[in-house]
Amino acid sequence: MTGIHDKAVRRSANFARGALAALILAAAGAALWQSPAVSAEDAVVIPPPAMDEKASSGTEKAVFAGGCFWGVQGVFQHVKGVSSAVSGYAGGSQENAVYETVGTGRTGHAESVEITYDPSKVTYGQLLQVYFSVAHNPTQLNYQGPDSGTQYRSTIFAENDAQKKIAESYIAQLDKAKVFSKPIVTTLETGKAFYPAETYHQDFLTLNPTYPYIVYNDLPKVANLKQLFPALYSEKPVLVLASSKS
Repeated sequence: MTGIHDKAVRRSANFARGALAALILAAAGAALWQSPAVSAEDAVVIPPPAMDEKASSGTEKAVFAGGCFWGVQGVFQHVKGVSSAVSGYAGGSQENAVYETVGTGRTGHAESVEITYDPSKVTYGQLLQVYFSVAHNPTQLNYQGPDSGTQYRSTIFAENDAQKKIAESYIAQLDKAKVFSKPIVTTLETGKAFYPAETYHQDFLTLNPTYPYIVYNDLPKVANLKQLFPALYSEKPVLVLASSKS
């Protein structure tokens, strides 16, 4: 539990303004699953991508970084067609893929989520739409909400050239349409390995629904997913720890 404590302490310094609101919301407990809170990362209604992959059978992977992986993982665990969403680190080397080291902001990693999905049920473009609209704010450079540093950057770790082209096309499309008040700062990185995070980070949103940070920053994202993408929303999340025990 030391890692969770350290994470909370580190983030609490940046979270002072919202602390009182978070505690009030935490008291509401599970009811907040049905009623979105006001978050620093509000959802934005955006059009679907003009370019997308073809629906096909089998499984593929996507890796996204968008601030704290607790919330990003929690969102994609509720997307239909996603069979796994794992919190971890991408952008740096394996030997430095440790939470305390990544937290220095000097390893090149970003807190990321590796998503395994069935493209016959949800396409890469649809995952990107959720990523840009609900999972994080793509106009915040090297920070998300209360968290700052390059380890919280907005980055798409493309698995192949096709994903890279789809992501590049979509970013250009959204910037041209001016759906955000500021330009998208999301970067694209290729050829970077993904390393799973420590066990205590997995399924954190689901296991800690009354944790103040989760209540204020992340539960609204899941509620927005349900509201904006009802056809993609799954009430039951796919959990890392549950699958590892099966």
